[in-house]
Amino acid sequence: MSTSPLMSERRVQKKDLDDAAPPGRYDSPIMSSLKSALAAASLVVTSLVFPGTATAEVKTTDVSTPVDEGRQLEVHATADCRRAERQCYYTASFNLRTPNGIEGFGGDLWAKQTTELRTSDRMNYLWVQWADNPNTVEHNGGSTWLLTTVYFGGGDVDHFRITGTTQPTDWATGQPKLDADYIVCSHVEASIGGRSVISPDACAQARFS
Repeated sequence: MSTSPLMSERRVQKKDLDDAAPPGRYDSPIMSSLKSALAAASLVVTSLVFPGTATAEVKTTDVSTPVDEGRQLEVHATADCRRAERQCYYTASFNLRTPNGIEGFGGDLWAKQTTELRTSDRMNYLWVQWADNPNTVEHNGGSTWLLTTVYFGGGDVDHFRITGTTQPTDWATGQPKLDADYIVCSHVEASIGGRSVISPDACAQARFS
């Protein structure tokens, strides 16, 4: 690992002090103070030369709606923006919550999941991809996308999920746009055991961190 000129200069100054200090004087209060100051300066320089790596910002929102006395329909939305990759990830999912915990759905399910991907910055064009799902239809609006997914029949929890990526792009320059927000919303209309249920929106908002 290379050493910055500032770090080298700090070390030379400390060595000069070591050589110049007469015997028995190195541990004096003055020299101790100088040593402490040099150590603190070295820490400051190190933090400037090697800044910490920024982490992704991940936001998740959950909503629930009663199905019957013992069950809830839960809807989840997650927005995850990663500056190093210059793209965002989204997940929209739903499940049943019963007295036994989280469960999938039985064979009598019909459900329509609407997932909205948007930004409040109209100069932010969203390029959107999603995992292969033959029952998903897209409606592209540039800064707002709608994905509609229809489910017939039951399955485990992982079956009722849509995931994908989004590359925010500046309309004017065509370059990645990393200074705008990214919003993922999802709601579900379902028939569960003959009961009709409509959930509110679960919305998660993230930015590049």
